[in-house]
Amino acid sequence: MRKGREGGRARSRSRVPLRRSLLGRLLGVSALVAACSVAATAWLAVQTTSGAIRQEQGRNLTADARIYDTLLGYAAQNPTWNGVDATVRKLAEESGRRIALTTQSRQPLADSATAEVPPPLPPQASAVVDPLSVDTVLAARSTEGQGTAADRIDPRAVGPFLLPAAERTELRQLAERHAACLNRSGIAADVVVGPSGRPRIQMVGSVPERALSTKCESIGLNAPTRTERKALDALNGLADACLKRQGREGVRLDQNLFWGEDVAVTRPGQLPYPVPSDARAARPAPVAEPPREFTGEDDRAIASCVGTARSEQLGSYVASPALLFIGDEGGATVPGFDLSPANTAKIAGAAALVLALTVGASVLAGARLVRPLHALTGAAQRMRDGEESASVPVSGDDEIARLAAAFNDMSAHRARLEEQRRAMVSDVAHELRTPLSNIRGWLEAAQDGLADPDPAFVSSLLEEAVQLQHIIDDLQDLAAADAGVLRLHPEPVRVGELLGQVAAAHQARADTAEVTLRVETADGRVPEVAADPVRLRQAVGNLVSNAVRHTPPGGTVTLRAYGGGAAGGGAWSRSEDGSGSDSPTGHGSEGGSGSRGGSGFPPGDVVIEVADTGTGIPAEDLPYVFDRFWRAEKSRSRRTGGSGLGLAIVRKLAEAHGGTAGAASTEGEGSVFSIRLPGPAPTP
Repeated sequence: MRKGREGGRARSRSRVPLRRSLLGRLLGVSALVAACSVAATAWLAVQTTSGAIRQEQGRNLTADARIYDTLLGYAAQNPTWNGVDATVRKLAEESGRRIALTTQSRQPLADSATAEVPPPLPPQASAVVDPLSVDTVLAARSTEGQGTAADRIDPRAVGPFLLPAAERTELRQLAERHAACLNRSGIAADVVVGPSGRPRIQMVGSVPERALSTKCESIGLNAPTRTERKALDALNGLADACLKRQGREGVRLDQNLFWGEDVAVTRPGQLPYPVPSDARAARPAPVAEPPREFTGEDDRAIASCVGTARSEQLGSYVASPALLFIGDEGGATVPGFDLSPANTAKIAGAAALVLALTVGASVLAGARLVRPLHALTGAAQRMRDGEESASVPVSGDDEIARLAAAFNDMSAHRARLEEQRRAMVSDVAHELRTPLSNIRGWLEAAQDGLADPDPAFVSSLLEEAVQLQHIIDDLQDLAAADAGVLRLHPEPVRVGELLGQVAAAHQARADTAEVTLRVETADGRVPEVAADPVRLRQAVGNLVSNAVRHTPPGGTVTLRAYGGGAAGGGAWSRSEDGSGSDSPTGHGSEGGSGSRGGSGFPPGDVVIEVADTGTGIPAEDLPYVFDRFWRAEKSRSRRTGGSGLGLAIVRKLAEAHGGTAGAASTEGEGSVFSIRLPGPAPTP
């Protein structure tokens, strides 16, 4: 049996060769099917859909950009979205798309859907219409080319820079005279009006420097109007406030929002525009402040503040950001296209062929998989029906065979657990029956007048009740540990001090038993552990109580603690059946008493040992010392051998702290019970 278990564990640890594994076979079949399907569908997709997809996507992107640009212009020129329905419906008719606008909280603003109950909008919007934060990708594809990557504010958002009619007319007349003069000088020029209503001269096919050699004056055309000066002063104030908050000096912006040493600061009574060379004698020149040097960091800070100031200034003149949804009437975001009947037939035929190959391969592979699984299912059903033997035959060395071997191990383990459960129920009944029978017998004797309720009588009943309560408390602790609800309150614990407290608590019992109780620590220095001090004292106390009980008069019980790398530690190994806890081989379960080197413990762990000079435990009984209700001497009663739960509680408490409990013994010489706890985490 032992060799069989070891062989099963060896098989589970080794890796199955890929060529023999179930995974390898499934991968081979899947690769074959995938290769056929990918080859067929890829060829058909390339031949029949690539051109149509490119053409459709190009049309959709162009239409989307035009829709976005139109709505962006509306938002830039209107403070609210009121009245946008007509624009949305016109765009929907021209593009044949469904267009919907909502607030950022998805409250509807406009929708071109014609159904009484419009289809729900997709979770992702096509774009955000915000004239103060333009989508540069869509803006770059628009026919008007509005917005750039450098300035994300739509140029149509002019706000307070919008010129009144009188100023427009005056500037328009100046611009037309200047353009006519340039045309007479042989320079093709035209008048272009910007979004704010300010005209500018656009020269066609000519070098702009040629205009400087003409006598055509642009006096008054480039100078800011009263409206523009007022708006520019407000913008300067907002930008300067932003810069001052950063501890920087303010700047002066011109009407093109430039700053630097080329920007002239206008004094009262001076002209803020360029003056022709032949008129400089008659007109005073602008007085410029001393040049100021700007670093790259300064320029970035100024640009950021100017952008923030523009957004703040234009905020009340433009519409609030809105979500734009573009799709078809059915709710899809990208319209599809129809394939020809011939292409549809090709795709259907290829899909049918791939499906047939997939079904055939799946049937062949699944038939071999189902047979052993049916055997496992039948064995599981027999186990459910309570049959003692519910094993399945194991053949091969693939994953299914290993599953069958693991099932057989589980079945055998379940049988052992069932046997232990029955024995535990019998032991619990026996342990509870004895004190209850004693209490009942004494009470019946008192009722019949055969015993007097004197102090000795009451003391005897109290002793039986305490024993009964002790058994119930131990069972409750074990039940909480099994259920994972054992509450711990970890805190830094000095192990040496805790051992001293436990020794002091059991000193009276040791004196009564004529047993010497002493505490040792490795050089007086043991690392602190993070543990629940109450539960840890309970675990060590159970070991000390057990050691005192099994040590004859004149013997010694020693409590010691040391770090995992200190001398005195032992190498730890799992007991054969897995039911016991780790045990140090230095005081081995086979009865040997070799040296205990510290190499067996992980560095930083803390080990607590309780050693006695008692009779020891036979090697064949050592793996069971931590089982519930187990006693080395079956003849021991509850009074001489305890309840049989103390060591089981020790193991559960050690595991709850992330550690282990172990035992080593040499028959006739004594035993060593150990608790290994993880030490403090190493400081980086």
